Amino acid sequence: MEDDSSHLAKPEAPNAMEAEAVVDEEERDPETESNYLNEPLLKRNRTLSTSPLALVGAAVSHIESLDYEINENDLFKHDWRSRSRVQVLQYVFLKWLLAFLVGLLTGLVATVINLAIENIAGYKLLAVVGFIREERYLSGLVFFTGINFLLTLSAALLCVFFAPTAAGPGIPEIKAYLNGVNTPNMFGATTLLVKIVGSIGAVSAGLDLGKEGPLVHIASCIASLLAQGGPDNYRLKWRWLRYFNNDRDRRDIITCGSSSGVCAAFRAPVGGVLFALEEVATWWRSALLWRTFCSTAVVVVVLRAFVEICSSRKCGLFGAGGLIIFDVSDVKVSYHSMDLIPVIIIGIIGGLLGSLYNHLLHKVLRLYSFINQKGKLHKLLLALGVSLFTSVCQYCLPFLAQCRPCDPSFREACPTNDRAGNFKQFNCPAGHYNDLATLLLTTNDDAVRNIFSSHTSSEFHHTSILIFFALYCILGLITFGIAVPSGLFLPIILMGSGYGRLLGKLMGPYTNLDQGLYAVLGAASLMSGSMRMTVSVCVIFLELTNNLLLLPITMIVLLIAKTVGDSFNLSIYEIILELKGLPFLDANPEPWMRNLTVGELADAKPPVVPLCGIEKVSRIVDVLKNTNHNAFPIVDEDVLVPGTVATCATELHGLILRAHLLQALKKKWFQTERRRTAEWEAREKFNWVELSERKLKIEQVAVTHQEMEMYVDLHPLTNTTPYTVVESMSVAKAMVLFRQVGLRHMLIVPKYQGAGVPAVVGILTRQDLRAYNILTAFPHLPTHNHQQKHN
Repeated sequence: MEDDSSHLAKPEAPNAMEAEAVVDEEERDPETESNYLNEPLLKRNRTLSTSPLALVGAAVSHIESLDYEINENDLFKHDWRSRSRVQVLQYVFLKWLLAFLVGLLTGLVATVINLAIENIAGYKLLAVVGFIREERYLSGLVFFTGINFLLTLSAALLCVFFAPTAAGPGIPEIKAYLNGVNTPNMFGATTLLVKIVGSIGAVSAGLDLGKEGPLVHIASCIASLLAQGGPDNYRLKWRWLRYFNNDRDRRDIITCGSSSGVCAAFRAPVGGVLFALEEVATWWRSALLWRTFCSTAVVVVVLRAFVEICSSRKCGLFGAGGLIIFDVSDVKVSYHSMDLIPVIIIGIIGGLLGSLYNHLLHKVLRLYSFINQKGKLHKLLLALGVSLFTSVCQYCLPFLAQCRPCDPSFREACPTNDRAGNFKQFNCPAGHYNDLATLLLTTNDDAVRNIFSSHTSSEFHHTSILIFFALYCILGLITFGIAVPSGLFLPIILMGSGYGRLLGKLMGPYTNLDQGLYAVLGAASLMSGSMRMTVSVCVIFLELTNNLLLLPITMIVLLIAKTVGDSFNLSIYEIILELKGLPFLDANPEPWMRNLTVGELADAKPPVVPLCGIEKVSRIVDVLKNTNHNAFPIVDEDVLVPGTVATCATELHGLILRAHLLQALKKKWFQTERRRTAEWEAREKFNWVELSERKLKIEQVAVTHQEMEMYVDLHPLTNTTPYTVVESMSVAKAMVLFRQVGLRHMLIVPKYQGAGVPAVVGILTRQDLRAYNILTAFPHLPTHNHQQKHN
């Protein structure tokens, strides 16, 4: 069933390839379009079309919108009035309890994931070191490649056959969900389990991906399952859970989950809250801020407790370095005005490379989409092929590096053959180390720690850093998009730290900044240039590096990188949302939307289907069977206007949901005569569990021929306070209202009142406000200034 009152026409492909047509429109010469403002806006060539299909994870799913609006019908009003003070306090307490539980469970799951990854990858690398020490290089390659192959195979099998929605980071789908898009099977128990196990396998296999994005998805799954009382098939029906049996409260809890996931990945509680605020959340308020902060605080306490427990080697190979944290607090940050020049250069490079990475990744994801459409076997082969290429490169490329002698001034042991360490001996003689093996033949977390290391200006040769940067640029493009859980944070950090460290070596004696700080700034700049986040990235890196003196130059780098990146293309998550076809509503409407009214959009759609307050059963059944609309306006004729003698007025009583119509049919809410029922009758017939049900279909409801002639009083089930806009309102203004309030339907009412004028002109939905759908109906609209909305 479609999410709105729209109509199936030319659908977008799941990978949104038709977006190229819009791009072609946007690249026309502005001078040839200067007169479009004076042309009639009703000049169109087709009706307003929508698509109910999109890619969720790696599966094509039917997309609907969420009901974030409070449905203020008579039953809701009675329930709200009858709530005692104890029930209100219970509701508030349960919100805080769920926020606490989300943080607690996220911290525990993150600890399990880190323990598993550090031990699996650690023992694998120790075995490889044993082969190399015995000079059995070919055996080491076979073992290293084979283990990584099996780990990747296990992760890919789970994602391909059991939970396709567990593939990828999950952050674009979470962002769409919090924007009001229902993403099917995205937060289920199977997805959660596959995401956990798949992340362990994929990261342990040494693929160029991180667990940060999957942790955000895992925490959101935990939040969703807690809010709804468990999986769909085994959901708890406790009375207190009725408070959260709605999309509105579930949205808040999933927001807490997304912030907890970032906190679990980086041990950055404030950064996690700001990430949810800046990147994923569409709707925000102060109470939600406190609850997300509560969740992240619990997460960081749990992680800190396990770090203390495991610091004495009680958890296998998981020690103090088992979580991502890059402490450069011992670095004395002193810089002069001349140091701002390389800082500005890093910001510019980050913006340029970030936008280039987004552009190339867009092309790669389109290619992968064609490959994945060929079947499950092709998905597996693609993932395994990337694993083999990654393993061979990580193992063989260090042989190209020259062995470097250990300097007695090094603060750490040199050389080392342990799993971790900044000076890997690899194939070098005693007293020497292989700097490229230090970066490649290790876990991704340790690679970041090594390249971020301070007071190591002579540790890495510039050729080794260049190879490292080039390799991870390639791996960063070909790894994301395969059928395993994956995150973008760590690949971008690895790429950015590579060119940051390289620039630091080139500056040499001309700068006062440590090379490790250049690597930190490079990673921050590429994250800002690709993801277009500033405040959250700044705080995350400050919490990671434990050095507030980095704040000024980090802010400069992030602002420059984001400005440069915005000049070329969208952020990486927005690009993925477009590719998947998810109907995400941007915060800023297109400038040309101010030249179009909602009334003109309504004219481009088939007529609205109204119902009477007391409707015949046969009419309701006919409407439900022959339309895909999710809501219908309730219009009563010949109504007595209170306080007047007028008796021929038309009343827009409100809006009724399709689900509530189905419940009325299922519960046999019928009467033989046309009359309005009393309020107590509806309360005896319906309860909160039934009215929150959304999966019932018209085919599952049986109505006899005799019942077809009966009537249904729809007034008690009708939302009497729907959001309405006048038909003369601009589309831009309506879109801002629609997004900020979190609506699913917006009624368009006529500007003029009188006899023969309908009470409702049309209904706007999310799909109707998407730029691409509007342009299919109004192709003449000028779109050359679409980039202005990001400035």
